[in-house]
Amino acid sequence: MSRNKHVGSSFDDFLESEGLLEESEALAVKRVIAWQVAEAMKAGNVSKATLARRMHTSRSQLDRVLDEADTGLTLDTLSRTATALGYRIKVDLVAPDVVVAKTQATKRRKSAVGPPVQVA
Repeated sequence: MSRNKHVGSSFDDFLESEGLLEESEALAVKRVIAWQVAEAMKAGNVSKATLARRMHTSRSQLDRVLDEADTGLTLDTLSRTATALGYRIKVDLVAPDVVVAKTQATKRRKSAVGPPVQVA
């Protein structure tokens, strides 16, 4: 009988063992960035042509910013995009153990709370 070596592990552990974690994380981050840029464009009623002109670039370059699958976005391009929309960028490096510790602490708190107690 074969046993699944991934039972009990996290999805991140699985992706890492398959060599897909970094690519998956990059794609997830890019999807968020593309969505945020599109939402900022909607909020400011800014067309692609107008934004490209503000960025001093082509619409095809802007299309790469908005392409969820294109992870080759540079910080320079992201910064120019944000500035042209009236925003700024913020980048943080987060240690993996911090994310795991927060997740585990949240699970402990939720399990420790239990059902509500009624007082007569």
